[in-house]
Amino acid sequence: MTLALPTEPRDLASDWPLALYETLKAAGVGLMAYVPDAGHSTLINLFGTDPDVVCNVLTTEEEGIAIAAGAWLGGMRSVVLMQSSGVGNCINMLSLPVQTRMPLLMLVTMRGEWDEFNPWQVPMGRATQAALEAIGVTVLRADTGADVVETVAQAVTMAFEGDQQIAVLIGQRLLGKKKW
Repeated sequence: MTLALPTEPRDLASDWPLALYETLKAAGVGLMAYVPDAGHSTLINLFGTDPDVVCNVLTTEEEGIAIAAGAWLGGMRSVVLMQSSGVGNCINMLSLPVQTRMPLLMLVTMRGEWDEFNPWQVPMGRATQAALEAIGVTVLRADTGADVVETVAQAVTMAFEGDQQIAVLIGQRLLGKKKW
């Protein structure tokens, strides 16, 4: 299956969440599991208003890995949304899809990078990619709106057509500084 990117012209510098939503829908994603996160807020809202998508709010990120595995066993494609600080919470659970070769697609918004104000976010931000790769997850990274859409389209193919476990890291520079 070759995944077509959205054909409508868009300014992907600002409209990438909508193009990303369309890309995931075109790929047949019918379940989204997430821990609430400002970096994913537009995507969460788009999926949340879609009557054809089941949305699960998680209390901890590793629940999303288990839900994604259950969805796949039930014949449904899913995406798990989390922040880089949550990656450490699900390292143990990632052994399930890695060892069973179940497809897994995770979108991870990065913290601890560009313009970070919270020093507590820095250590896991630095360790995210290495931790995922150490457990056997393939990591792809996107730092621009166009990169995100193209990279997620590739990640969908790798995960669902190649039975791979893929994490797309969305750079903090794209997301901007968190405001409190």
